[in-house]
Amino acid sequence: MAREPKPSGRPQRRSSNLRRSRASRPTRRTFLVFCEGERTEPEYLTALRQEETIRAGAAVEIKIDSDTTGSVPMTLVSAAAAARTRADEEEGEIDEVWCLFDVEWPRNHPELREALQLAARSDVHVAVSNPNFELWLALHLCDHTAWLDNPAAVKLRRVHDGSSDKGLSGDLYMPLRGAAVARALALDTKHAGDATSFPDNNPSSGMHLFLAAVEHH
Repeated sequence: MAREPKPSGRPQRRSSNLRRSRASRPTRRTFLVFCEGERTEPEYLTALRQEETIRAGAAVEIKIDSDTTGSVPMTLVSAAAAARTRADEEEGEIDEVWCLFDVEWPRNHPELREALQLAARSDVHVAVSNPNFELWLALHLCDHTAWLDNPAAVKLRRVHDGSSDKGLSGDLYMPLRGAAVARALALDTKHAGDATSFPDNNPSSGMHLFLAAVEHH
């Protein structure tokens, strides 16, 4: 929820028209995002915040912390936890702090569980993609339920969007994000039914949680 300004202590008289005008404005909400990827994730977030429904309807501002891109999950979460604490102490305009990171296969990132535990203690939200963010992108374009390592996830995405590098086209992906959310939720349901727990819930992506927070205001 957006933070309310402190009362000034001085009574103010406002016209009913002014009150109605301000009440009708959507409350701006600010998301500070720490992401592992140095290019693909920031480009996706940039495309997302340029969507009309985000800019006008949700009045959301997404800030990307560029100093920590390329970092491992524990480094990201530690930086995010510090930012959450600073924002609370300074009563800053940060409503939610998020970390977007990957599990990685065949060799997982170190301290994944510890990173999740720190996030839970620090009021930091996480969206974890397994094996990587490329899987989340692929879910915009196709169904996929079989286990993947990192190279296979990259190949799956490129087969369906024809890309040859880490960049992405917002014009392609943004209209399909609802389909990606539905497929990611279906994978969560499948893993729950199979009793497959983290980090073995491959393939999966928690990016649907981030989109729900941003778009469902």
